[in-house]
Amino acid sequence: MSSTSVTRVLAAATLAAASLVAGTAAAATPVGFGPQMRFGHGSGTSFSGGNWGGYVSFGSFTTATASWTEPAVTCNSSNDLFAPWVGIDGDGSSSVEQTGVATDCSSGHAVYQGWYEMYPAAPVYYSNPVSAGDHFTATVTRSGTSYKLDLTDTTKGWTKTITKSANAKHSSAEAIIESPTDSYPTISGGKVSFTGVKFDGKSLASTSPQGLDADDRGSYTWSPGSIGSDGQSFSLTRH
Repeated sequence: MSSTSVTRVLAAATLAAASLVAGTAAAATPVGFGPQMRFGHGSGTSFSGGNWGGYVSFGSFTTATASWTEPAVTCNSSNDLFAPWVGIDGDGSSSVEQTGVATDCSSGHAVYQGWYEMYPAAPVYYSNPVSAGDHFTATVTRSGTSYKLDLTDTTKGWTKTITKSANAKHSSAEAIIESPTDSYPTISGGKVSFTGVKFDGKSLASTSPQGLDADDRGSYTWSPGSIGSDGQSFSLTRH
């Protein structure tokens, strides 16, 4: 099976499992995110990147935090889906502890939802209101096998905090945009920007980060620009 097929299977499996999630899940069809998958150069695909775009640092981190302003989008198809998020693990491991905001076009218009995911468990979506232009801060904190996932909408004034247990590899920390469907909506301003990115309280630039390109329909990529002079900020643009 090609690496592209593997990505599709993972997304489909997570989607199916997510349909069973109750409680805090929102009414829209849940979607699943997951580990970094690098599409196969030379394996017969035209894909130029992976399914993660942003910066990742490798090591056994205990905290990851970042902020962003949720961009407005125009849906091009019902397949369009993307999320900015912050997490631990996932690059070099099969588990990810992550939280962020998903923009889902499956209903024919953009639906914004806060969520967390302890992959490979299904994602859980929050019912709290989210709008384009809202400012978010997300933090994942690890203590042994316990993970605290915080998502704050500082514009609307709500915070969701979830604590879960997992046995994970602790391979990485990251600030990422991702589309499991490899299909991004048109993003207003043509970029997604992160600020205040810190891993273990250290600025992103001081943790030996690696830039990652996210595939967009096999024809374009979302690539991270240089890290800002503050060592904690960067933007991704489509090209």
